[in-house]
Amino acid sequence: MTITKERKAELVKEYQDSDNDTGSPEVQIAILTTRINNLTEHMRSNKKDYSTRRGLLGMVSRRRRLLDYVRKVNPDRYLDIIGRLNIRK
Repeated sequence: MTITKERKAELVKEYQDSDNDTGSPEVQIAILTTRINNLTEHMRSNKKDYSTRRGLLGMVSRRRRLLDYVRKVNPDRYLDIIGRLNIRK
């Protein structure tokens, strides 16, 4: 369900803007997307796990807020990130 340190480091390295960038919206969106995909798979086999469902919905709304922020600040970066992560608009 959670992502490993190695996977998280790979995501940071792939989506960071500079060498010291670990918390930009793009990095946060990429990490949240990976966690959301893992939880979605879990929910397919455990339909009655309501506490996981609540956490999943919280992550989806947090990612949506970050995506809205990126779209407002820089629409080109928004289109790039949703294209790279295969997120629907």
